[in-house]
Amino acid sequence: MPKLTSIGAVLAACLLSPAQAAESVTLLKDLSSALSVLGQPCGPVLSATRQGENDHVVTCKDGNRYRVFINPQGKVVAQKQ
Repeated sequence: MPKLTSIGAVLAACLLSPAQAAESVTLLKDLSSALSVLGQPCGPVLSATRQGENDHVVTCKDGNRYRVFINPQGKVVAQKQ
């Protein structure tokens, strides 16, 4: 798994945003970038639903869905739903 120092830091800051920011263009772009860095097929993220702190479920333009979160070790993780 690639080291995500800068992307992880950016995504972590975005994942800490309030629920209403989940649909913001910036967050959707950041989630798209994180999925790309993690090697997950997605294309643009169309929507994101905040599940909890540092935890979102995203829907991709290509139909894929992922749970994107920061694990206890501080790494950004994407789990296909």
